[in-house]
Amino acid sequence: MAFLTVNDIRYHCDIRGVGEPILLLHGFTGSAASWEVVTPALSRRFTVIAPDLIGHGQTETSPNWQRYGIDQCADDLAALLNELNISSAHILGYSMGGRIALYMALTHPELVRSLILESSSPGITEPDMRQERRNSDEQLAAQIEQNGIEWFVNYWENLPLFSSQKRLTEHVRLRQRSQRLLNNLHGLAYSLRGVGAGVQPSLWDRLQELTCPTLLITGELDTKYCQIASQMMEVIPDGKLEILPDSGHNPHLEASKQFTETVLDFLTSLRSKP
Repeated sequence: MAFLTVNDIRYHCDIRGVGEPILLLHGFTGSAASWEVVTPALSRRFTVIAPDLIGHGQTETSPNWQRYGIDQCADDLAALLNELNISSAHILGYSMGGRIALYMALTHPELVRSLILESSSPGITEPDMRQERRNSDEQLAAQIEQNGIEWFVNYWENLPLFSSQKRLTEHVRLRQRSQRLLNNLHGLAYSLRGVGAGVQPSLWDRLQELTCPTLLITGELDTKYCQIASQMMEVIPDGKLEILPDSGHNPHLEASKQFTETVLDFLTSLRSKP
């Protein structure tokens, strides 16, 4: 574990393992601990760097919601790699973390050896739908601040998007719930306002600019993101799609063994390329 200050924000970061660096970016309500189910296997072959993104976990919060913007998140992560003397890394991002990872690959391509996006999206194309999403995120942010973190976690866990996770063991579900409850309610509210899908500019028109090998991973039960990933595959120059059976929006939690094997197979294949 380490604490590193970059761009005036004190970041908490879990760093372990040896080998080529891989940067893991968690989803909304997550933290570095969200990756604990896959980190041990990855760290046997890679140096795993898992930060708590701004507003999450033990990383510092800022009272300015604009500080959470996707551009500043990417700049923070670039500075974090520089602070660790890492010139480039593989980047794996889940959901919100995947949107940040994609933005990073497009704006800091020299830092990204390969890109792995789990259940993620390039954003929302239609302006009206983006505005609708911004409105709903603002409403939810206000409810978090008014009702507290426990109310929000109860709400979040019962979204249809996560229905397949009800099949997880009680131990796994309680561990995830405990991790979510450790988040700062203001940090989560600011994150919704600053880096929510409604605020993020659509990156669909820039997918063809990707220069790194890219792997998309989705769970077959998450039909929405399977469709998004299939559409992305039509544009990404050097892309590969893996749909993991019998899992939903969070394959690294719901099918951790298969997820880890898929990631390791992809990264190993890159080493064999000329």
